[in-house]
Amino acid sequence: MRFGVFLPAGQFPGQSHGDALARTVEAAVAAEHAGFDDVWVAEHHFMSYGVCPSAVTLAGYLLGATTRVDVGTAVSVLSNQHPVALAEQAALLSLVSGGRFRLGVGRGGPWMDLEVFGTGIERFENGFPESLDLLLSWLSEERVSWSGRDFSFREVPVVPRPAAPLPVVVACTSPATEALAAARGLPMLLGMHAGDAEKAEAVARYAQAGGPARHIATGIAHVADTRAEAVRLVNRELPRWLGPGLDGYVPVDGRPRAPRDAGEYTRLLCGLHPVGAPDDCVAALSETMAKTGIRHIILLVDCTGSRERTLETIARLGAEVLPHVRAAAP
Repeated sequence: MRFGVFLPAGQFPGQSHGDALARTVEAAVAAEHAGFDDVWVAEHHFMSYGVCPSAVTLAGYLLGATTRVDVGTAVSVLSNQHPVALAEQAALLSLVSGGRFRLGVGRGGPWMDLEVFGTGIERFENGFPESLDLLLSWLSEERVSWSGRDFSFREVPVVPRPAAPLPVVVACTSPATEALAAARGLPMLLGMHAGDAEKAEAVARYAQAGGPARHIATGIAHVADTRAEAVRLVNRELPRWLGPGLDGYVPVDGRPRAPRDAGEYTRLLCGLHPVGAPDDCVAALSETMAKTGIRHIILLVDCTGSRERTLETIARLGAEVLPHVRAAAP
């Protein structure tokens, strides 16, 4: 059983980019002190939803600022970058941290990133399997050559090589990506938009295609003295970040994009995840594990954009929630 915090480095209204990043670093260090097992950071570009453009860079900083927790990317976007470059950075972080780095990768979306970085919509739509296979080859072999649709190069040595197998997880939002992860024996990272039933269905599909794996479930969390107080606060504050943040997803090719209502989305998240008094959070986490079979959960704890409230939620989860979940689990 593992519990982590998920820190997308969101920029709430009235805050600077530096404010968002400083809050993220402080929350990561606080999570280690509170007894969490890992910290996960995200990659976003050109939007206030997350002001960290390089999850591996921020992960490297957090590995230096901590001593015990694993630090991972949730996720690094393969469609935006060369898989060998990402694999080299991952191997480097794994070696200098004593194996505390975890690599989460995803396809990303049809966003403006593809135009700015020159990778293109075709790479997003059809290139993810090749990118993933090249990344995995680089992380597991001593020498690599490649001849594919998007990448081709003569044999070169892998330098530096990870000292041990580097944990890789794949963000899955569709049965096709679930099947891809299962075929390669890679665990899934399942998003916070999905409830327990939807996550359980994804786990069942994966098991049919590839057998058991240590998947990761993502959710939000906020702790207050009562559930009503926690829900009221999150519903008031979270849409202030989600609304402008989600507007940052601009399709590169002009395809229609149905906007998600930030208030409605927040109400959905509050109903799916541990938002409430400590007992409510214990029950929600225990129910997720029982219904999905997933025993690794990472929580977006920065639901209100307030440094003080984020640190309080991390501390209360560590002291009043996680010990009871661990004790009650079979």
